[in-house]
Amino acid sequence: MIHIQEAKFPWAVVHMDLITALTPSGDRSYNACLVIVDRYRKTPILLPCHKDETAMDIALLLWNSVLSHTELFKNIISGRDSTFKSALWTNIHRCFRTNS
Repeated sequence: MIHIQEAKFPWAVVHMDLITALTPSGDRSYNACLVIVDRYRKTPILLPCHKDETAMDIALLLWNSVLSHTELFKNIISGRDSTFKSALWTNIHRCFRTNS
């Protein structure tokens, strides 16, 4: 069994998953939902998106919806592959350098 890091403060550790194959809806025909759960508060955030979003698209979505109001996550737990997670972290850091 893998030990999951315990969060010591809000937004330190988050679970992130993409729910796909949804019926297109909204003015932008969203067909997926990015689910982010703060492990400290157990607070979910549901963000409409598209199933083919890139790491940069997800990073911008996170920046505009969560990260512009919180501190940088310490750990992201996700079922995505390590290449995607690495690209996501790179793009999140780009957002912080550009917008902070």
